[in-house]
Amino acid sequence: MNSLFRAEFEQRKNEAESGLREFLPKCDSDAEVISEAMNYSLLAGGKRLRPVIMLETYRLFGGKNEKIVQPFAAALEMIHTYSLIHDDLPAMDNDDLRRGRATNHKVYGEAIAILAGDGLLNLAAETALRAFDRTEDCEEYKKISSAAKELFFYSGINGMIGGQVLDMLSEDEKAHKDEQFFRKIYSMKTGGLITAAFVIGALLAGADADRLDEIRETGNSFGIVFQLQDDLLDMSGDEKALGKPVHSDDRNNKFTYLKLIGENRAKEMIEENSAAIIKELEKATKADGSYDGFLVRLTEYIKNRDR
Repeated sequence: MNSLFRAEFEQRKNEAESGLREFLPKCDSDAEVISEAMNYSLLAGGKRLRPVIMLETYRLFGGKNEKIVQPFAAALEMIHTYSLIHDDLPAMDNDDLRRGRATNHKVYGEAIAILAGDGLLNLAAETALRAFDRTEDCEEYKKISSAAKELFFYSGINGMIGGQVLDMLSEDEKAHKDEQFFRKIYSMKTGGLITAAFVIGALLAGADADRLDEIRETGNSFGIVFQLQDDLLDMSGDEKALGKPVHSDDRNNKFTYLKLIGENRAKEMIEENSAAIIKELEKATKADGSYDGFLVRLTEYIKNRDR
């Protein structure tokens, strides 16, 4: 990441972080351990990629009232964080390290970790719906209603959760695991929340149906690029830089998409999908005329990232 883009990215990340802190969980003192556990994971750092994408897509499509997108950006990060807490549990991936420090269940125990994830999911719904308090007209009210449906569609059984189930089923030696199967996992498990970020940003900004269809495809492609690069990093990345264990798929004897298609094909797919994303984003940038093109530069960073 060059120094100029690093500064750009840090600015957007800090903006997303500030918006997230506005909606932090608070709890009665008698049960404050749950707020502490939720905040432990929520404030553990990370790229804040999904809220950044949502805010930037809103700007790409010429949105004028950023107050309505901020609760959705925070809610999306809460959903992402709860999924990480649950993914790390012994019943799932059984990981001890996340974002450079002990996973939630290692600090608070499995029961509190489960409840912390549940709490963040509920808080995400509460936070997203706070956008209704920030509307300026009836048209915005309708957009917020539609955005809420998209948020919980892409995080539910037709998105992230459904993808996680398919990923678990892929561990069955008898399961038929072809390229279509793995692409569906990528599209749902990783691509779900990323697509939600693109779609909600565009929807709240007033994008029409055709543009929303196009941006859905962009989000799906972005998820493929992100996950393939993540798999490559799991194979050859630096654990200290990544802040999480590497070679986890090998340790678990897990047959993955990367193992199916091979490293060279994975790199080709990253290039192909990145090119499609950039083409679509550049078209949207030209149509708006005032957007600075940050999402294009972000795509270049994601496909080349080393952490």
